[in-house]
Amino acid sequence: MKLWGGRFAPGQRDPEFEKFSESFSVDHRLVLYDLQVNRAYVRELGRARVLAPREVSQLTRGLDSIARYVKSHARWAERQKAEDVHTWVEARLEREVGLVAGKLRTGRSRNDLVATETRIYLKSEISNLKSEIVELLESLLAQASRHKQAVLPGYTHLQPAQPILFAHYLLAYFEMFLRDLSRLEDCRERADELPMGAGALAGAAYHLDRARLARELGFARVARNSLDVTSDRDFVAEALFACALTMTHLSRLAEDLIIYSSPGFGFVELADAYATGSSLMPQKKNPDSLELIRGKTARVLSRVTGTLALLKGLPLAYNRDLQEDKAALFDGVDTTRDSLRITARVVRSLRVHPERMRAATLQGFLTATDVADELVRRGVTFAQAHEQVGRLVRHCSEQGMTFSDLSPAEAQRLMPAWDARLGAIAASPEKAVGRRKVTGGTAPSEVARQLRLAARTLANLRRRAAV
Repeated sequence: MKLWGGRFAPGQRDPEFEKFSESFSVDHRLVLYDLQVNRAYVRELGRARVLAPREVSQLTRGLDSIARYVKSHARWAERQKAEDVHTWVEARLEREVGLVAGKLRTGRSRNDLVATETRIYLKSEISNLKSEIVELLESLLAQASRHKQAVLPGYTHLQPAQPILFAHYLLAYFEMFLRDLSRLEDCRERADELPMGAGALAGAAYHLDRARLARELGFARVARNSLDVTSDRDFVAEALFACALTMTHLSRLAEDLIIYSSPGFGFVELADAYATGSSLMPQKKNPDSLELIRGKTARVLSRVTGTLALLKGLPLAYNRDLQEDKAALFDGVDTTRDSLRITARVVRSLRVHPERMRAATLQGFLTATDVADELVRRGVTFAQAHEQVGRLVRHCSEQGMTFSDLSPAEAQRLMPAWDARLGAIAASPEKAVGRRKVTGGTAPSEVARQLRLAARTLANLRRRAAV
């Protein structure tokens, strides 16, 4: 069955091109959305007196029957030879209700139909993605709350920098994923407009109440320009970008945990459920869950660039190139959703080793800035203090020592102002952390405030989701 066959001579189709051009293998996932939109559209045709009440009843009954069939047959799409899901639905509808099925596409095109279905799909999936982000936020907050006092070496350039609280580190990712959630909400808002009634490009020729149709299908508004909305895939590109940035944040967290779980660090350990072994080396515990997330990030990034390349040269309005958008969107959304779910479970089940973190803070001179800050408090310019502490660090590095290994006499020879207070500051990562009381800093009191704020934020998100 073709929805466009009359223009073409029978028996002239190339089977290879038929196989090449079909989209049913991808867009069959939209079948329930297709049925939903068609039911609403048929009812609107009835209100506009384009269809008789009996025809509306027949068509909606047939569409409902198809929906029941699809829901009760998990493998319904196997071995089907339809060009696309819309063709399959109309052919199946004809089996259900007869020739009246030919009235289903009165005044509409596959162009406005698929654009509507894809937007409904995306709005639903954004809700699912947001739920997975909330689960990850819960996992991050649970670990942060459980280890509020653990001190971790903070790094820049992957070199020891300053001590921070482990909870502060986890809350940094909490902020990233909050931004991802916000981006998805913005994307959903822009996708929330109705294409149906736009026809192929010029608008329907029947007196349809598109505002009423929008309300029935759950859209916030009607698209204002039929030419634009039938070929608009900005919402697809934007959703994929939001997914790609979320995946980028997941990949950064994965990279951190891969490093921190290696024996050279030993700050955390993955649960056995999220690691694998080696077929050769019996001792191995590989962080494959995290490596897969890192790898799948590249896959989602490629979906963004591919979609933008797809769109960049298209003239108005619809072009068949746009058939490729759904494979990119489905894969990007699926991959992001699955990666969020696994990451939340990895984080929640992490075994944290605060003693290993604390021991690491004694290496790498993480308190050097605090020693310089103390000299500044005594009237030394920061430039001079930086120079003096730098010389002290160089001496210790050359001797294979830490600040704690310095005798008072040796330290005073290198820094005449050295005294017991400076020695205590240099030897205590906890004191260094405690000094960072600025808003957003890593001091325990400030991190405790951040944890309370994060808990309130999550509670609000849960309430909104329940409404």
